[in-house]
Amino acid sequence: MPNGNFTGEIKRELIRRGFENACCKTAALSAFLRVTGSIVRSGQGVGFEFATESERVAEYFLGLAEEQFGAELKIVQAGTDRRSGRGRLVFRCLSERSLFILFELGIAERDGDSLALRFNIGEYLLENTCCKRAFIAGAFCGSGSCVLPKESGAGGYHLEIVFSYPSLAEEFCALLETFDVLARCTQRKNEYIVYLKSRESISDFLALIGAERSLTLLDEVSRQKDTRNRINRIANCMQKNYDKSVLASVAQVRAIEYIGLHGGLEQLDAGQRAVAEARLADKEASLSELANRLGISKSCINHRFRKLLKTAEDMAEEKDE
Repeated sequence: MPNGNFTGEIKRELIRRGFENACCKTAALSAFLRVTGSIVRSGQGVGFEFATESERVAEYFLGLAEEQFGAELKIVQAGTDRRSGRGRLVFRCLSERSLFILFELGIAERDGDSLALRFNIGEYLLENTCCKRAFIAGAFCGSGSCVLPKESGAGGYHLEIVFSYPSLAEEFCALLETFDVLARCTQRKNEYIVYLKSRESISDFLALIGAERSLTLLDEVSRQKDTRNRINRIANCMQKNYDKSVLASVAQVRAIEYIGLHGGLEQLDAGQRAVAEARLADKEASLSELANRLGISKSCINHRFRKLLKTAEDMAEEKDE
């Protein structure tokens, strides 16, 4: 499965599964707007807007906003993102209920006579475990992505969620940690990325948000990668063994030819001479093949070749003296 499709598959599964309780829907919507939205002003009016690349995701969270708060969001932009090249939809809510929705979602609060953004997650949104899971799922639907190894085996596992504020990213990491999912946070330009890099941690994350089908797909990709890695290790090991065998054969042939060049073959005992003749007759044969032809053990033929190499070495030293 292509990596872009896997991100979409996770989000589609979360949307199909939905959120059962009103508290979970509120938590998911709060997380979604925090990672995709921004505050907008028009004259004396204050509202919010959010942007997404997915029509399905937009449709689902528009439905949640209308169901939970009677929000009326209108599409204000439909185009192509210049950086990613993907479609981009922008929806805006600028009505009498806008402020009420922002307060209820814990995104904004009154600061005297003015309006202030809240950069932390309101505790009341996460009173229940189900709400915590829903908040995490809503954040992924908004700005999450997941990359798997390519079919060739290249690349690795990477899941991330993008935040606009460091305090929110750090608090999200702490939230994941309560479920024993250990994420890291880093800055990328003006964005703050919460990410996971191992298959195990991504599996835990998918299980946490209830993306069971996506978890099954991840396990299948993991098995395929493990199989490829195992095959590659075996092939590399075989290649190394083959290379060693070739080098050993070359050394044996050179030693035998050196002994023959200096009239030493006749001085070898019958066993060594038989091994020498067999090697010269088939320079590419393995030791096992030569041993079978001569009717001796592999350890025996190894011993005789070591003696041949030592004979050639001794002869060379005598020539040098």
